Amino acid sequence: MANETENPRQIVRAFIHAMEKADFDTGLNYVSEDVEYINSPNTAVRGHAGVRQVLEPFFAPIEENDFRILREIAQGDLVVLERLDRHRVPRGWFELPVTGVFEVKNGKIRYWREYFDVATILQAMEKLMGGEK
Repeated sequence: MANETENPRQIVRAFIHAMEKADFDTGLNYVSEDVEYINSPNTAVRGHAGVRQVLEPFFAPIEENDFRILREIAQGDLVVLERLDRHRVPRGWFELPVTGVFEVKNGKIRYWREYFDVATILQAMEKLMGGEK
């Protein structure tokens, strides 16, 4: 999977592509064993197990993902992606604007932080669970 001949941009894009498919095994090949992952202000974890602990429950009800990269900045080991993450659940799609910050060292993502509005996701889930279509 990840190797030192790939540049940070390629590594991050390959990781995002695997996560779009909810393929944790492939995705985590692009992440260091001691990755620091911050998903929201109250969720900071380390390592592959931490990433799984946060994301597997979130992805469990999702039937399909569509991650659209809107803007990208790559400089040295740093990659920033502004995305529109679209998720399909049984009652429809919801969208979450996200900005991800990634730091790549030795061919692996060592730091990953996601910025998004928690209220946006809560409103979308309430709409999909509350009877509206």
